[in-house]
Amino acid sequence: MSRPSIVIVGAGFAGYRAARTLARLTRNRADITLLNPTDYFLYLPLLPQVSAGILDARRVTVSLPGTLRGVRLALGEADHVDLDERTVHYADPEGGVRTLSYDRLVLAVGSVNKLLPIPGVAEHAHGFRGLPEALYLRDHVTRQVELAATGDDPETRAARCTFVVVGAGYTGTEVAAHMKMLTDRLARRHGLRVRPRWILLDVAPRVLPELDERLSRTADRVLRTRRVDVRMETSVKEATHDGVLLTDGEFVESRTLVWCVGVRPDPLVEAVGQPLERGRLIVDPHLQVPGRTEVFACGDAAAVPDLERPGGFTPMTAQHAWRQGRVAGENVAASLGLGRRRRPYRHRDLGFVVDLGGVRAAANPLGIPLAGPPAGAVTRGYHLAAMPGNRVRVAADWLLDAVLPRQGVQLGLVRSWAVPLDTASPELPRVPSGATTGGPGDEPPRNQPGGEPPRNQPGGEPPRNQPGGEPARNQPGGEPAKNQPAREPARNQPADHAESDHPAPDHPAPGPVKRDDLPGRAAEGDS
Repeated sequence: MSRPSIVIVGAGFAGYRAARTLARLTRNRADITLLNPTDYFLYLPLLPQVSAGILDARRVTVSLPGTLRGVRLALGEADHVDLDERTVHYADPEGGVRTLSYDRLVLAVGSVNKLLPIPGVAEHAHGFRGLPEALYLRDHVTRQVELAATGDDPETRAARCTFVVVGAGYTGTEVAAHMKMLTDRLARRHGLRVRPRWILLDVAPRVLPELDERLSRTADRVLRTRRVDVRMETSVKEATHDGVLLTDGEFVESRTLVWCVGVRPDPLVEAVGQPLERGRLIVDPHLQVPGRTEVFACGDAAAVPDLERPGGFTPMTAQHAWRQGRVAGENVAASLGLGRRRRPYRHRDLGFVVDLGGVRAAANPLGIPLAGPPAGAVTRGYHLAAMPGNRVRVAADWLLDAVLPRQGVQLGLVRSWAVPLDTASPELPRVPSGATTGGPGDEPPRNQPGGEPPRNQPGGEPPRNQPGGEPARNQPGGEPAKNQPAREPARNQPADHAESDHPAPDHPAPGPVKRDDLPGRAAEGDS
């Protein structure tokens, strides 16, 4: 008798945990395939520390083949799910179209950037959801400080040293806190007399609106102490190459706009053709899709009934994604007679942690509010405990950062046109056909308007120096960009603005996404 086939789409927090749980429960009595565009799990909560130069990029990635024994990895991006035929169609890294058949399917595709209809934002802003974007931001910020240090025009120097972050949720707050410290150090190192200016915007009345007011006040106090210009109930009205026009009428000259306003469910979810709740696939408390007992969904892709709040749905957070992944794995195994009885998803909040750089943090483990060094210790301890790998390496980087000066250099790995905000795949950098990869510049090659598909993507020939059309080696994400952290064991953080009862997480649990660069398909627009 043949073994049952289980396909998991997405290796974010939910997908990674589901795969690990199934491997443990089935004990090689089922064929488990994990479909993901990268070969690693990205621990998103520590991504701001990658941009700030505290952690090496590899520290926040966990190898899927190395940690998921008994699970077969299929590299590629899911394109279509045929529920009647029980097949998943996907494109591999070289553009080949492939198909996976399943007896049980777990959809854990996560979420993508949420865009708002604000003129100029898609063209001039960059998100913060994958390694390419984190590496680009560090290079870009370093470049602006270095150019300002050698510039002659005072107004241009001030514009280069002005950085605007939109969204005061977890991601935006941590990015502003960490990067302000980095730019202050760079300015001192280059003898720059202009003090770097960071502006944090949000339409909410306070920083971290999802959290208890005491934690919000702690974060606000730390940011203002570092001279971050915190502006609540204010956002961007228009973005241009020279700066941003704010909703209060002020025009801020700047060369940097970081977009951290939240996420929306992956567009693949809508293409499944099942009932949705604000873009998320509706499931029952056992994480099964009604009428499709062989299909399960969890994480940001699923609208899971909140049994602690009847009538509502669990928010799109890493903490929920991690826990739902385990329940999904247990229930899939139970449906095949390979594990314990199935159970509904219930949760209990464990608290929140927000890393504010240095020894500063805001945390409320088990509901106990903490600030200062104690919160910093709890926050780092939480991350070490939550990460499914690389703990010793992360701790070593933290120790080295405490005793040695950071290296303020540009690596030139990612250019701005490789990490557009309007993309369904932030974990993979775009490479225009005929482009020369790498380099410190921000502008795309002049003979590349940005419309042709990358040569290493379906519809384009592979670059001659890249056998098989593999991503250029000097492009982060040339190693499959981590499908987003499957967020450490649940980063219990809610997120920024989402179109649901709860704010959407800025540390989503990502997964393979519907490709927007396949021939014959229009790019996905905003939802």
